[in-house]
Amino acid sequence: MTGYGKAVVAFKEKKINVEIKSLNSKQLDLSTRIAPLYREKEMEVRQMVATALVRGKVDVCVWVEKEAGSEATPVNAALVENYYRQLKSIADKAGIPEPQDWFSTLMRMPDVTTRTDVEELSDEEWDVVKQAVGQAIGALVDFRRQEGAALQRKFAEKIDNIEALMASIEPYEKQRVEKIRQRIVEGLKAIPEVEYDKNRLEQELIYYIEKLDISEEKQRLQNHLKYFRETMEQADCQGKKLGFIAQEMGREINTTGSKSNQAEMQNIVVMMKDELEQIKEQVLNAL
Repeated sequence: MTGYGKAVVAFKEKKINVEIKSLNSKQLDLSTRIAPLYREKEMEVRQMVATALVRGKVDVCVWVEKEAGSEATPVNAALVENYYRQLKSIADKAGIPEPQDWFSTLMRMPDVTTRTDVEELSDEEWDVVKQAVGQAIGALVDFRRQEGAALQRKFAEKIDNIEALMASIEPYEKQRVEKIRQRIVEGLKAIPEVEYDKNRLEQELIYYIEKLDISEEKQRLQNHLKYFRETMEQADCQGKKLGFIAQEMGREINTTGSKSNQAEMQNIVVMMKDELEQIKEQVLNAL
């Protein structure tokens, strides 16, 4: 869900900037910083973003840059003339010398350079702002798609690794059965005074070996790997669903580890867990 998108559009003497950033999050966590003129439309901006992005910690920033000439505060000429007449009249009546620098004096008078106009948002300008927001969202979605394609390749690699590791267990699994049989038989032979029924021993061995059998775990894990691949290929693939499948894969790998009483098999299980953990970490990046 990591992404970045920016758009810049021009409207008269303004340059409207929209920047959107997103990070991983289980739900949509949206925060906005919007120029004062556009704050009345904040809910509409939020709706546009929420519809397109669904999940993630999203920051939206909308600000305006104006041309240098448009920033100048206008001088109230009529007020300056009024101040001049009043001050000159007072000076004449009171016999007070007139200031040598009238301009400097008048410009310090109240409200001479105070901006009194109130800017209102027009429908035309808001259409331009919405266009910029849409472009920024589109850029972020494109960014996410690129990240998603790379993530899909990473997932495929990890799934292949788990599958290969699972297949590598088989030789050790066959050796393990024979080793268990030999260990029990040799242990019985080491106690000469003990007599045992060979048929009963075979039955007990079969029961014990069946308890350690991991055929079902391997089959279920293979099904989960297949389902994970199929889910990734779906157009409406969701990160949550991939996360659930990864949890099921983890259960089968853990059960395999608990039944593995051979060092080589346990080492392979550890490697499988490492590959799966990397999948779980990256699933948080998927919508």
